[in-house]
Amino acid sequence: QVQLAESGGGLVQPGGSLRLSCAASRSIFSNYEMGWYRQAPGKQRELVASITRGGSTNYADSVKGRFTISRDNAKDTVYLQMNSLKPEDTAVYYCNVFPSRRIYWGQGTQVTVSS
Repeated sequence: QVQLAESGGGLVQPGGSLRLSCAASRSIFSNYEMGWYRQAPGKQRELVASITRGGSTNYADSVKGRFTISRDNAKDTVYLQMNSLKPEDTAVYYCNVFPSRRIYWGQGTQVTVSS
């Protein structure tokens, strides 16, 4: 049973935008803070942004001012709006609860920023 499903990745030019979506099961979405994470080639997975059930947000310094995390409680979905993308944002992006739990890692969605 898939409990978290990411979508919305793709290839985009530097300076472009993408919006990622994560559909979560109700049992997860209603009980946890949610986070977006990413893993670039050869690097450890890192937290990009998190959001509480009440909507308070937190961002990694590298994405502040460019990325926005949000959640739609009616749709059990978390979003990551990514603007002004840079080549160093290239990575596989995952959603998970925050703090993350191993059992909830999914396949992720690839984001490639390149001209």
